[in-house]
Amino acid sequence: MLKEFKEFAMKGNLVDIAVGFVMGAAFKEVVTAFTGGIVSPLVGLIFNSDFKDLRLKLQEGTQNEAGEMVGEVWLEYGTFLTNVIDFIIVAFVMFMVVKGVNKMKKKEEPAPEAPKGPSEIDLLMEIRDSLKK
Repeated sequence: MLKEFKEFAMKGNLVDIAVGFVMGAAFKEVVTAFTGGIVSPLVGLIFNSDFKDLRLKLQEGTQNEAGEMVGEVWLEYGTFLTNVIDFIIVAFVMFMVVKGVNKMKKKEEPAPEAPKGPSEIDLLMEIRDSLKK
């Protein structure tokens, strides 16, 4: 069983998937930093606020004895939009990587055609002619 697991784990496809997963996770961090550090401030200039802090108050809260607001409900669309932008960037880059890899793969040459022999009809005619003799 251990031998079978080792063979399974060392198959090329599984190792490729693991490497791709790790690289994808690292790339996601780069994209998140790009979105949070460059895209969000630029978009924030349009709204005169930090892009991640964009939100809409849906329900007013009340103040408790400690002076804290309790029961407020916010629709945090800035965080959602930031994550959507992250996803679009990652999806586009992954699309370009897959497209590049597919383009780099050698196109398989068609297998040479097997030499054609006599057809079934020719063989049947030969048998018929042999039986006539």
